[in-house]
Amino acid sequence: MSAGEVWTERQGLVVLPGGAAVRGRRLGAPPPGPADFALLLAPGPAPAWPHRRIRWPDFWLPRDPVDALDALREAWRRAYAGQRVEVSCRGGVGRTGTALAALAVLDGMSPEQAVAWVRAHHHPRAVETPWQRRWLRRVGGTDR
Repeated sequence: MSAGEVWTERQGLVVLPGGAAVRGRRLGAPPPGPADFALLLAPGPAPAWPHRRIRWPDFWLPRDPVDALDALREAWRRAYAGQRVEVSCRGGVGRTGTALAALAVLDGMSPEQAVAWVRAHHHPRAVETPWQRRWLRRVGGTDR
């Protein structure tokens, strides 16, 4: 069974290059079904399941990059452990797309490949700003 098979709802689901499935969605919209863990990238209602919130202003970068990288690594580990992981922000595009691209970088993609991948698989406007694209290099360890 692949990690993507743990989800019964397919809405918002993307399969990372290594095979783990993660749901990206808009925070505040009714979820299509439960998750096991949520990474919240904006203020708003918290789901009933375990979650972690990152302080990440719209169109910008996480306020605490160390905490953000730790949270992204936790989400990545949980997804590969077979848990249903979701990532969400207010609109479900920029921050969510950047976080999904970061998970693809943790999966071994270059930051440039991850941006193209998330735009093809999640949303064409994902990773909205030049500084979000540059931040992905930090995730991959190529911008220290």
